[in-house]
Amino acid sequence: MTTAYDFDFTAIDGSPLPLKKFEGQAMMVVNVASKCGFTPQYEGLQKIYAQYRDRGFTLIGVPSNQFLWQEPAKELEIAAFCRVNYSVTFPMTEKTHVKGSKAHPFYKWMREQLGRSAHPAWNFHKLLVGKQGQPLMAFKSGVEPESSVIRHAIEAAL
Repeated sequence: MTTAYDFDFTAIDGSPLPLKKFEGQAMMVVNVASKCGFTPQYEGLQKIYAQYRDRGFTLIGVPSNQFLWQEPAKELEIAAFCRVNYSVTFPMTEKTHVKGSKAHPFYKWMREQLGRSAHPAWNFHKLLVGKQGQPLMAFKSGVEPESSVIRHAIEAAL
């Protein structure tokens, strides 16, 4: 049976980022962009990552330029923007396709597992994976990272 831990990304610094590294942890994977109305959600994402990481939770940011070209920067610029403006410390990937025929295999798999709700319609779409690597839920862009619905879902996943 396929799990989320069977997929690999490339980290924002160009190094391998196998999800197997996070095996046994609950994970939230979020497609992000620096020039979006939802960009301030980086602050909330960092807060939930900091709050739950010691309990077996990780958060992975996946920059994508697929929604009105709102992530035009190169990887090093994206990393610096996130660090300087939002003190981001959670892992991030290189720029990645999250929808369409070129979508990363993880995103295609999540959609197969959860259906339409797992298909990112915009930046800051959130996908929650359980500790056994199983798809749990998808959250639309407008759902704030620190909202009670996300906090309850993370708590249940842990």
